[in-house]
Amino acid sequence: MKKTAILLLTAIFWLSQSAFSIKQPVQRPEFEKAAEKVLRKQILTEAAWAMQQQPVTVTASYCARSAGGKHDFFSEADYFWPDPKNPDGPYINRDGLTNPDNFVEHRKAMIRFSRIIGALASAYKITGDVKYVKQAVVHLKAWFVDPETLMNPNLPYAQAVKGKFTGRSYGIIDSIHLMEVAQGVLVMENSEAMDAETTAGVKKWFAAYTDWLMTSKPGREEESAKNNHATCWTMQVAAFARLCNNEPVLDSLRIRFKTVLLPNQMGTDGSFPQELARTKPYGYSIFNLDAMAMLCQLLSTPGDNLWDFVTPDGRSIRKGIAYLYPFIADKSKWTLKPDVMYWDNWPVAQPFLLFGADAYRQKAWFLTWEKLDHEPQVEEVIRNLPVRNPLIWM
Repeated sequence: MKKTAILLLTAIFWLSQSAFSIKQPVQRPEFEKAAEKVLRKQILTEAAWAMQQQPVTVTASYCARSAGGKHDFFSEADYFWPDPKNPDGPYINRDGLTNPDNFVEHRKAMIRFSRIIGALASAYKITGDVKYVKQAVVHLKAWFVDPETLMNPNLPYAQAVKGKFTGRSYGIIDSIHLMEVAQGVLVMENSEAMDAETTAGVKKWFAAYTDWLMTSKPGREEESAKNNHATCWTMQVAAFARLCNNEPVLDSLRIRFKTVLLPNQMGTDGSFPQELARTKPYGYSIFNLDAMAMLCQLLSTPGDNLWDFVTPDGRSIRKGIAYLYPFIADKSKWTLKPDVMYWDNWPVAQPFLLFGADAYRQKAWFLTWEKLDHEPQVEEVIRNLPVRNPLIWM
């Protein structure tokens, strides 16, 4: 009888460990501690700034060219310009060349919001001081709960093109900057300073936005893209579904990474041919690799570790990092033409270097990450760097 009880308890223990492993990310503390040492001073300085900031949501500015209302996010496509042959007519495309006169105030507000929450969550994680959570709640309520200032949980008017489109599916990529907001809430939600009403309101918003991303026409179009847009759609849905504990969606995204994104976007050499064909191949290759690495960081569990996944013909995230790393460590080795814009501004402290170093115990990758710029100031770089607070993801 005693032996039977011991066997039963042992079985229950292992079943509980198996169930636990399904939901928990892979834990590797060594590189996290090293990263904290590198970033601690920067985090506390950034958090001190964030403590002084008041909320600025999409309702603080409005563009007359927007087809939406004051609660709707609006932006204009970066690479579209007035037609010299028809100045008052529809805009025309100039790939890779950013039009500085387009409306980007809502995008700036979202990036600022991401910066604030990311800094406060990072500072709370390393200090445990609830003052950072209390300040975060003020901003979270403004964006997601307060009916006077909240943003609608959809993006039908993003990256509009004057004279052609009131919004495009491509604009969904603008909300990658909400990822660190969602992750920040995960880090802070068990704090005594995070009230249940705010947490519920934030999760309700992200659940609604996730549903829109997965069911709307723009969302489905972005999901089926062939390049970084599809990667970023998946990355966003993963971050938001994880906040809402939506395991069925997370399971579907793991399958999507292995059967669609990696085999369809990565070449057998580890490159991304769709990104190399652009006018900014270097920057776009970095951007897509960051997003792919983030999917591994977001979705991996001990029972399904995407960092270790390899397709039958040898494509893997490790091969992707190995392909690009030499050009990050020494950009002069890049064999293609320089990007048409912002060539001098890349690389910075790319997330794939840190998370890849952590996953594969690659100290050289970590040391390269350590010496690169951790506080980029160029707007285009920040726009394509949604993960700027890596500690909250580790």
